[in-house]
Amino acid sequence: MRHRVAHRKLGRKTEHRIALLRNLCTSLITHERLITTLPKAKELRPFAERAITLGKRALAAEVPEAALHKRRLAAAYFFSGNRNRVPDGGYKRPHAPRTAGVAALDKLFDDLATRFAERPGGYTRILKLGARRGDGAEMALIELVGSEVKEAHSEEKKEEKPKGRRRLFARGKKETGAEASKASEQKPAKKTAKPAASSKSSGGSSKKKKESNDTESKPKTRRGKKSASE
Repeated sequence: MRHRVAHRKLGRKTEHRIALLRNLCTSLITHERLITTLPKAKELRPFAERAITLGKRALAAEVPEAALHKRRLAAAYFFSGNRNRVPDGGYKRPHAPRTAGVAALDKLFDDLATRFAERPGGYTRILKLGARRGDGAEMALIELVGSEVKEAHSEEKKEEKPKGRRRLFARGKKETGAEASKASEQKPAKKTAKPAASSKSSGGSSKKKKESNDTESKPKTRRGKKSASE
């Protein structure tokens, strides 16, 4: 019997499975939604919610040392940050860019901890998307609660593109009424009169017509076998 077996192996060894969950958790915290297979989503849910709980405990901690300890514990749920980072300082030494794990940890403790401060649990939801075409794996969408409200507001705040901007692959710019009238005045009038057809060309065409009529009037002779007398 499967007593006290609470988690799925997902067809991977322990190190590979933990790396997979850390990868998924980093993407979920960064983008707030993720599409994956249903077993992976079910394994990711408690993994990510433990990290969010650590962020809430750090927010409620009275001593800064306790908050720092919770932050170090939560860092184990994401990728290690700038491991090969060049130490700061020195003349014109560039700073290494933040990796996804560092950015996700900052977002967890700055944004998500305050968002879920009054929520006792259930920070994520799973929506089934049906079978995947190809191997038939059941897909699911896992997202943070409240991410749909944030996306709706972000769509309203999109800046409108200026109308006068040129498009690279546009065929031509539409002219207004005043511009069209100016352009017509500047362009010279096109000659509509066509040159008269020469007599030679007319004569040649009439001869061709006569020849075609003669060929149509002549009966077609049917080829047959030669008689014995011939």
